[in-house]
Amino acid sequence: MSDSLEPRLRRLEDLTEIHQLFVDYGAALDAGDFTAYALLFAREGELLLGPMGRAKGREAIEALMRTTLDGQVGSSLHIISSPQVALDGDRATARVMWTVIHRDANGQPRLTMVGHHHDDLVREDGRWRFSKRRGTIEFPTTFSAPQLD
Repeated sequence: MSDSLEPRLRRLEDLTEIHQLFVDYGAALDAGDFTAYALLFAREGELLLGPMGRAKGREAIEALMRTTLDGQVGSSLHIISSPQVALDGDRATARVMWTVIHRDANGQPRLTMVGHHHDDLVREDGRWRFSKRRGTIEFPTTFSAPQLD
């Protein structure tokens, strides 16, 4: 492969892996697989999810999600969209939009939240992970605490 193609191929591979990270995030939440969810973060990764809480490190992130989403597994669908990624070697920043749809008591879909994540990403042990994920809710929510920055 020529020298000019290698960096371009690496960029495409990085973007593909980062986009998959966003998809895996939503899938792990919807499945209630909080162990897999926490592994999407760097060892010392941080999660700042507005009124839902904050956590640092995989164990704390997994515990936060178990506590926060207990009893809600299987009732929601996360749609991750509009990724914007800026690569810088083994680091990157990103912004994605997300939409959460829940099933109501009759099984009908109900839009419950729309927002975005601002992410700092790092390649750790050869894999892209979240080093810091900040969530902001744009539209309705049942959570009433203030946003965290």
